[in-house]
Amino acid sequence: MASLQLYFLCIVFFFSFFIFFGLSNTLFESSSDVELLLGKIKASLQGSSENLLLSSWNSSIPLCQWRGLKWGFSNGSPLLCNDISSSERNNISLFKDPSLQLLSLLLPSAGLSGEIPREISELSSLQSLYLGVNSLNGKVPLELGYSSSLSDVDLGGNFFHESLPPSIWNLCDRLVSLRLRGNNLSGVLPEPPLPDSSCRNLQVLDLGNNRFSGEFPEFITRFHGLKELDLGNNLFTGSIPDSLTGLSIERLNLSYNNFSGVLPVFGESKFSGEVFEGNNPGLCGSPLGNCRGSSGLSSGAIAGIVIGLITGAVVLASILIGYVQVKKRKNRGRNEEQIEEGEGEDDNGGGGEGKLIVFQGGEHLTLEDVLNATGQVMEKTNYGTVYKANLADGGIIALRLLREGSCKDGSSCFPVIKQLGRVRHENFVPLRAFYQGQRGEKLLIYDYLPNKTLHDLLHDTRAGKPMLNWARRHKIALGIARGLAYLHTGLEVPITHGSVRSKNVLVDDFFMARLTEFGLDKLMVPAVADEMVAVAKTDGYKAPELQKMKKCNSRTDVYAFGILLLEILIGKKPGKDGRSGEFADLPSMVKVAVLEETTMEVFDVEILKGIRSPTEEGLVHALKLAMGCCAPVASVRPSMDEVVKQLEENRPRNRSALYSPTETRSEIGTPF
Repeated sequence: MASLQLYFLCIVFFFSFFIFFGLSNTLFESSSDVELLLGKIKASLQGSSENLLLSSWNSSIPLCQWRGLKWGFSNGSPLLCNDISSSERNNISLFKDPSLQLLSLLLPSAGLSGEIPREISELSSLQSLYLGVNSLNGKVPLELGYSSSLSDVDLGGNFFHESLPPSIWNLCDRLVSLRLRGNNLSGVLPEPPLPDSSCRNLQVLDLGNNRFSGEFPEFITRFHGLKELDLGNNLFTGSIPDSLTGLSIERLNLSYNNFSGVLPVFGESKFSGEVFEGNNPGLCGSPLGNCRGSSGLSSGAIAGIVIGLITGAVVLASILIGYVQVKKRKNRGRNEEQIEEGEGEDDNGGGGEGKLIVFQGGEHLTLEDVLNATGQVMEKTNYGTVYKANLADGGIIALRLLREGSCKDGSSCFPVIKQLGRVRHENFVPLRAFYQGQRGEKLLIYDYLPNKTLHDLLHDTRAGKPMLNWARRHKIALGIARGLAYLHTGLEVPITHGSVRSKNVLVDDFFMARLTEFGLDKLMVPAVADEMVAVAKTDGYKAPELQKMKKCNSRTDVYAFGILLLEILIGKKPGKDGRSGEFADLPSMVKVAVLEETTMEVFDVEILKGIRSPTEEGLVHALKLAMGCCAPVASVRPSMDEVVKQLEENRPRNRSALYSPTETRSEIGTPF
């Protein structure tokens, strides 16, 4: 009897064990995607400090309230989160559902600072991955290419480095958009593993603002669905293949690389010259300048030969006329430097009307266009008067009439003009042409940009002005720094800006900064140039050593940038106030605040809105950097390359509301 009771007890225990074990599994079993998010993915994306948005990924919070995520089920139905009952649904009932799958991970401008974990490829139904404009670093993981459903990827505006893994093209069959713009990716762009990969669904490929090198990645020309292609601001070399014209591309950017050779024929007026500007001077063909001295017999060259034969008499006459003109100039003792071939410059001499030299992007301008343009005064600067001029064809240009005291003879003027005409960088307003009249008048011709100056944005008190939060101000400051660094170290012959101030910085609707008036001090005779330097003192941007030297250099540019950065951070005008007559010494203001331990009170009130920690957001570091640039001893100041590096390494953690110029403070934040 006892043995029988023991037998039944064992049976009861046995079944109880399995019932409890099964119930436990039911209670604690969770969707594999939920486990991944709460484990490796959350820890990796937030880095070493807790992220406010990622803190919503918590088992105690309803799944519908997890930020930046979209869910669905394996049967194709979405997880509906638009009513209270579903959002307050018991998490356990969702977590234990193995059919629950993550469809989208959308956290742009969310202050992420870690790395992309390899485990992200295990999200088998993930279709969209948007992690742009964060501070993510490390490599783009090899495993990302093994994601089984990814179609849209945006990792732009981060700090990813080294080469792009070839496995990224494993996504080819499903990929619709791939955006990696604004990182530090380098090396040759890898080819797809399969030689016939066409990425038939790929419409957007944005690899701009990286450090990719090598020749044009010709495999891209097999992507026949491509609508947008951006390879701008990289280190690509060689020629642009004719096969690129076989694609139906609507938006193209190949600027600021080192491409050379003859451009493919894309069709009349399909792309402007800006698409190809900033490349090797040897890059030619429509819409850039005509090719000269080319030995290749392309279809264009053959057509040129035929036309040349037909019009041989005219060509011969032109050569003779040119020879006579050169001989006359020599006889008159004029030692003008001749425009070199292949530099995107042209001399459309106007006889008795003057001389017009055009540069890359200004080939469409003629002497008649410039002389017949109707203009209105925009502003008067230290260097002259700026006009908004309307061309007969409806186009608009900006004309800068240099004041008296500019260089008088060609030998001193043209080499400087030629150097300025070669400057092509996204943070500068490019010089398109130069005109010198018979009476010595000189016009610099630029693109007309209907943008406000940084001075207006900082100090205009009228309503309707876009809000300048820290993210926007940082973008403006970084753009100015990049432009100055390019002038100092990115050219064969360095250029000193000589007039860095907020009035000479144009800012567009996307807070892209473009510098004006660069290098104009070189066009002034010494006495007038010294006067320009003296004027700089009243504006508060003059370096101490200019009291004696009276000649600008790269270190005086750094000092002026330091004052400008303080102006951005503090929100006050440097130098003498025209109304009150008071002089605002911005570096001294900061020194006093530091001594009195009131540093936080120095910052502009608007710049502090929405910022929890000025130290974490890089504000304090930017203030220290500005003071370093304003060091009284020139040799102690950092170079502009070092300034760029420090600004890039200390970008704002929260860069939301960076692009919309109309966004107000109440609208700032992650829209998820």
